[in-house]
Amino acid sequence: MRITYASEATPGRLNEDYVVAGPEWVVLLDGATAAPGVDSGCVHGPAWLVRRLAGGLAARLAAEDGAPLQDLLADAIKAAGEAHADTCDLDNPDSPSATVAMLRRRGGVLDWLVLADSPVLLQTDGQVQVVCDDRVDKLPSYTVEAVRAARNSPGGFWVVQTRPEAAYEALTGEAPAERVRRAALLSDGAARLVQIFGRTDWAGLLDLLDDAGPRALIRRTREAEAGATIRRGKRHDDATAVLVRP
Repeated sequence: MRITYASEATPGRLNEDYVVAGPEWVVLLDGATAAPGVDSGCVHGPAWLVRRLAGGLAARLAAEDGAPLQDLLADAIKAAGEAHADTCDLDNPDSPSATVAMLRRRGGVLDWLVLADSPVLLQTDGQVQVVCDDRVDKLPSYTVEAVRAARNSPGGFWVVQTRPEAAYEALTGEAPAERVRRAALLSDGAARLVQIFGRTDWAGLLDLLDDAGPRALIRRTREAEAGATIRRGKRHDDATAVLVRP
């Protein structure tokens, strides 16, 4: 696969997005910034978590044993938890968390995994398929207490955190690689050009990625952020865009 990506932190902050890739696979992780004043019970932050998970997933994907993506993610979550179980409270519901999007080619098949709001796009025969886990957008309340109760709970939403079983709540699927013209993985900070600001549609976003590159997509997103009225959430966010040609 040919993989091109760009990643940019929220202005003035540490980038909590992370991309890791090999010849036949790519993973995008997006760490969730903690709300102000929330005690995570952890001496580490989301940036540490996404890097730890990225290393674990890279090692497992590089083995090329064809294991299901959900199994690989569950193993990586377990290993990451073991790495800080002696220093941190893994039972704390506000422990650092992340989203994950994965795309892998196995022979003639492309398979994918999406957990939380980092979508995967696949263009096949002129159609753009959007794999988006939007459960976090359907919560009845977004107070700190409501989000805490809904996180990694039945009827709520699921993220990469400390529970390996969260991997089996991910959206997964596959498509014949020969039918996929191009694909993309996006952190929600890059997907907001469509989802929040409506500056283009998904097909237009793929065209922008393909014609001008991931850096141009992030630049367009920053321009939209600067001129928009934000009703909920952050004005700026870490933004990462990955373009894949299978």
